[in-house]
Amino acid sequence: MKKLWNDKEWREPAVLLTGIGIANFGAWVYLIALNLTVLDMTGSALAVAGLYIVKPAATLLTNFWSGSVIDRANQRNLMITLDVVRAALIACLPFASTLWLIYVFVLLINMAGSMFEPASMSYITKLIPEKNRQRFNAFRSLIDSGAFLVGPAVAGVLFMMGTPVTAIYLNALALVFSALVLSSMPKLENEVSTEFPERMSWEIIRADWRVVIAFSKNHVLIMTVFFLFSCLMVMATAIDSQEATFSKRVLGLTDGEYGFLVSVAGSGIIVGAIVNTVFTKRLSVTALIGGGSVMVSAGYLIYAFSNSFMGAAIGFFILAFSLAFANTGFHTFTQNNIPVEVMGRIVSVYGLIEALLIIVTTAIIGVASEIVTVQPVVIASTAVMFGISLLLLWQSLKAREEKSGKQAAVPGNS
Repeated sequence: MKKLWNDKEWREPAVLLTGIGIANFGAWVYLIALNLTVLDMTGSALAVAGLYIVKPAATLLTNFWSGSVIDRANQRNLMITLDVVRAALIACLPFASTLWLIYVFVLLINMAGSMFEPASMSYITKLIPEKNRQRFNAFRSLIDSGAFLVGPAVAGVLFMMGTPVTAIYLNALALVFSALVLSSMPKLENEVSTEFPERMSWEIIRADWRVVIAFSKNHVLIMTVFFLFSCLMVMATAIDSQEATFSKRVLGLTDGEYGFLVSVAGSGIIVGAIVNTVFTKRLSVTALIGGGSVMVSAGYLIYAFSNSFMGAAIGFFILAFSLAFANTGFHTFTQNNIPVEVMGRIVSVYGLIEALLIIVTTAIIGVASEIVTVQPVVIASTAVMFGISLLLLWQSLKAREEKSGKQAAVPGNS
């Protein structure tokens, strides 16, 4: 990171990475603190599980219209506003006296988060030249991995020193810091787009959905790769919902052994992110998104077929190690192939579809695990996931060939 700060071309991206890292670190602290707060308040594991349903619910309520705002707004200013709004809502959480009031706050926080992700994707695409995007995304994966490891550790220290409320306030401060960092970044637009209407309407939202559908029809291969990666993440989320049950009932692990298994995944994430950052210049986007996804699915398969701690640990390490490569490939592929003018709308609409699929798939796998047993269901799910990853690799290779063909056909490129 120090080298980035000393490189003029990378100074602003390095500042942005710093803001992203602080915000992600705070998010992990907040997540654990919120879980403990709800558990202490209710004593119910079901109430804690409800927090994880709120996130896709927020996406459903937000993403069908938010892309229309994102593509017409000044994305830097929008991101600052969303950070400040989330900080204020999180700071109000300790004053929520009932579970339902907490759910309302969490819903609003996640709605703001659902808007922030596509807005940041558009802003990053404008800020970072195409030749630097893959490296930027590799560093972002490394920072995300560090937040995943450091955040929970800091949360644990804070819980020993005080209460989860302290950790919640820390996340609010992290988001305020993120907003301050963003305020130092260039606007990239002099003013809000002239396309921005005085008020949003259903007609505008319907017209924007038609834009997304038209783009998808005209760029089938690109959107097939995008959608298949989303499906891969849907399956990963649904399978992860059975992780604790699988570890207890199939592997017979104690709480301590299960905690260590999660630590193995954490080490895989950070090692994979470091290797990805070092070697990203030598890897193509296709190798990252296609090959990385196949390896993630292979790790899940090894985990699903394991009957011992060692087998599960190997699977966990492989899938976690490969995740940084797959995510870097996906973000770079999206930034290089979807025009920034419509990126907010497209990412938002497909995010809405992904949230629906997460809810449905997680429910199906959960019910199936109760009717049958956990391991056959997890094996079947990981087999489907592996099939999706192979299809993704094939389609990403086709997309690369198609892009190379178009570039060769342009006069001066041959």
